[in-house]
Amino acid sequence: MNLHNESINIGGKDRILVLRVIVLAVLTIYVGRLAYLQIIQGNVYRLKAETQAIKEVTVDPFRGNIFDRNGERMVHNSPSFSISITPNEFEDSSIPLLASILQLKQDEIKQFVEDSKKISRVKPNKIYRDADWSIISLIEENHEFLPGVDISVESKRLYTIQGNMSHILGYSREINKRQIQTMGDYYAPGDIVGYAGLEKTYENFLRGTKGVQFVAVNSTGQKVSSFQEGKNDIQAEEGFDLRLGIDKPLQELSEKLLKGKRGGIVALDPNTGEIMALVSMPDYDIREFSGRTKSNLFSRLLKDEGKPLFNRATQTIYPPGSTWKLLMGIAALKEGIITPEKTIYCSGSYEFGSRSWKCHGSHGATNLQKAIHVSCNVFFNKIGPQLGIINFEKYGRDFGFGQKTFVDIPEDSKGKLPGEKFYKKQNLSAGEIRGRLVNLGIGQGEIGVSPLQMAVYCASLANKGIIHQPHIVRSIYNRKTKQLQDVAYASRKAITMSDDYWNVIHRGMYDVVNTGGGTALSAKVPGIAVCGKTGTAQNPHGEDHAWFIAFAPRENPRIALCVLVENAGFGGTVAAPIAQRLLTKFFYPSSKESGDSILLDTAMKPNKKPNTSNRPMTAKD
Repeated sequence: MNLHNESINIGGKDRILVLRVIVLAVLTIYVGRLAYLQIIQGNVYRLKAETQAIKEVTVDPFRGNIFDRNGERMVHNSPSFSISITPNEFEDSSIPLLASILQLKQDEIKQFVEDSKKISRVKPNKIYRDADWSIISLIEENHEFLPGVDISVESKRLYTIQGNMSHILGYSREINKRQIQTMGDYYAPGDIVGYAGLEKTYENFLRGTKGVQFVAVNSTGQKVSSFQEGKNDIQAEEGFDLRLGIDKPLQELSEKLLKGKRGGIVALDPNTGEIMALVSMPDYDIREFSGRTKSNLFSRLLKDEGKPLFNRATQTIYPPGSTWKLLMGIAALKEGIITPEKTIYCSGSYEFGSRSWKCHGSHGATNLQKAIHVSCNVFFNKIGPQLGIINFEKYGRDFGFGQKTFVDIPEDSKGKLPGEKFYKKQNLSAGEIRGRLVNLGIGQGEIGVSPLQMAVYCASLANKGIIHQPHIVRSIYNRKTKQLQDVAYASRKAITMSDDYWNVIHRGMYDVVNTGGGTALSAKVPGIAVCGKTGTAQNPHGEDHAWFIAFAPRENPRIALCVLVENAGFGGTVAAPIAQRLLTKFFYPSSKESGDSILLDTAMKPNKKPNTSNRPMTAKD
C-alpha cells in the first residue's frame, strides 16, 4: 500500500517538472519573439505603420562633361539642391512658412502650385533651384509642416576656362511649356534643357538618362524608407562627354584680343574643318545661367545694346571687301579671262558708265599675283563685268557663300550672294547688272558673309579647293559602350584647278604679309610663312569694317583664320595685328603675353623650331 502511494507521488512530481519545463519554454519563446518584434523589428513595423504610399521619385542625371582638343576639361558639374512641390500633397496652409524660407512672395508660390496642377497633380515640380544649406536645413527642420515639399539633388554647370566661350558652349535653362509639348516624353516641368550653342545641338547626348527611386512616404508625403531597400530603383546615367577641336589657349587669347570690340574670330584646321577658336564680341557670362538664375537675366541680355546673344562669328552679314578678290582671281583663271602672266593696266581709277572707282594707287601693268599683293581695285573692277553674273554666283556658291556652313551649333547664317534672279527681281537691265559687277568684283555691294564662311573659304584656299564641313565637336564619349566615337563630317571639292594657278594665289597672299608694299605686313610671324588678305568693308552708317583672313604655313597649312572687327577701319591696321598674335601663340605655344604684345624670347631660341607639323599641338609641344 505504501509502495503504491510512493510510486504515484513520484509520478506526480515528474509530471509537475515536465509541465514547468514546457511552460518555461513557451514563455521563453513568447518573450524572445516579443523582444524581436519590439526591439529588432520595431523600426520596420513602425515605418510600415507610418507608410501611406509608395512614391516614385525621378532622379536627374548629370549632364556630360566637355573637353578641349588636348583632353583638358572645360565644363563639368557640381551637385545642387532643388526644392519641389507635389500639388496633390501640398497644403495652402504651408504657403506662409515656405515663402518665408525661400524668400518668395506668397502669391508667387500660390500661382506656381496652380500652374503645376494644370500639368500634373501627382508629379513634383521644381520651384527653387540651387538652394543653399540654410534653406535645406530649414526645410528639413520643418518637414512635418511642409507636406508635399521635397528636396532633390540635381547639378549645375561649372567652367574651368578664362573667358566665356558663350557662343560655342551656349547655355541651358529650365524647359518651357512649348518645348515640353514638342520635345518628347523624356522631359517634365522643371527639367533643364540646352537653349543655345553645343548645349542645344548635342542635347540628346549631354542630357543623360533619368533614374527612378521608389520610396515609402507617410501621410505628409515625407520619405520614411526606401522601398524594398532600393532593389527596384533605376540608376540615373550621366550624359555623354564631348571632345572638342577647340584649342583652349588660342580660344582664350582670341576672346582677350577682341574684348571691348564688336566682331568675330574663327580659326580652324584646314585639313579637317575642326574649329580651334570661335569668338563673338560682345559676349555674355555663361556662369549666370548655371544654377539659380536671376529672373531678369534673359530680358536684360535681350535689351543690351551690344546684342551679346547675337553670334557675330556665324551670323554677321557684311560685304567681304578685298578678301573677295582671291575668289575673283580664281574664277577669272578658270574661265580663261586671265592667265597668271596677263596684266591689266591700273591708272589709279576705273570708269564704267558714269561712275568712277578709285584704286589705292596707280599700279601700272599688274598681273594677278601683284594685284593680290597690293590689293589693286582696278584689276578686279575690270574682271567683274567680264566674269558675268551667272559665273559670279556659281563660283561664290562653289566656295560656300549664299548657303549655310552646317556648323554644329544652331546659329548659322546663309549670308547673301546676289545672282541673276536677284537682280531681275529688281528690274535691272543687263547693263545695270554689269555695272553692279564692277563693285561686286572688289567685294562690295549686295554680298553678305560671316566670319565663319570666310574662315571656311580661307581654309579651302589653303588646301587648294577642298571644303570640310566646319565643326566644333571632334568626338563623343559613349558611357554605355565606354568608347570615344569620332563624329563624321562631310567634305567636298569646291573647285579643281592646276597647281600653277593655286601657286599664283598663294604667292600673292604670301606677298601681302611678307613683301614690302603688302597690306598686312603687321601679320608677319617670325619663322612662319603666313599667307593672308586684308579687306575693308564699306559701311554707310559709320566707320568701315576691318577684315583679315590668313592661313599658315604656306606649305602644309595647319591653321586658317578670319578676323572681323566692326567699325574699325582698315583690315591691315586693326584685324591683321590681332591675327598676328593668334598665329604667334599657335605656332609658339610657350610664348608669353605681355601687355599689347607676345614675348617670343623663349620660343625663338636657335634650337627652338615653331610647331609646323601636321599633328595636333599638345601641352608638350
